[in-house]
Amino acid sequence: MYIPSDFAEHDRAALYGVIRDNPFGLLVTIAEGAPFASHLPFLLENDRLLAHMARGNPQWRSFDRGGDALAVFHGPHGYVSPRWYAAADAVPTWNYVAVHVYGRPRVIDDAAETRALLDRLVDAYEGGAWRLADRDAKYAAGMMRGIVAFELPLTRLEGKFKLSQNRPVGDRRRVADELYGAGDPLAAALGRLMASRQEGD
Repeated sequence: MYIPSDFAEHDRAALYGVIRDNPFGLLVTIAEGAPFASHLPFLLENDRLLAHMARGNPQWRSFDRGGDALAVFHGPHGYVSPRWYAAADAVPTWNYVAVHVYGRPRVIDDAAETRALLDRLVDAYEGGAWRLADRDAKYAAGMMRGIVAFELPLTRLEGKFKLSQNRPVGDRRRVADELYGAGDPLAAALGRLMASRQEGD
């Protein structure tokens, strides 16, 4: 990912926060010489990502061929109009938050470990309202046979928070206000994030 120094985010807690708040990511690997991508919900635990995919998805078969995988997560984002800047010499742009995670994926073959992972994933999204443990054991076993669980230990983490840091303080404040008042939830979240990072400017 191209990351100009103004937009680089190195704080691991902030980057992990983006992943936890936006856990539906994009997993990219190389399969048969070409990029292959799957859209998956992830769980972040102890410097590793945990997930599963359908057994029919061929992507997991490339995991043991070596090489890093890339998991991509997006935070809030929104269009920024040049009308919001004080100076006339400006162009339209897009502000956004993105986190890239690199690591070598490993298939989880152990049935107990897979079941524990599924229980944690379900609980993360259901909060106890629905549990795999409450399903018929034969049904649950059949569901488990249809998926492949895996982990992605984090070996490299990149973050880009493009929040108009290259603009004067007044411009950044105007952009944050415009985004917050745009009526779009994603833009409003971006405006709030920008405002929170400008405190003390």
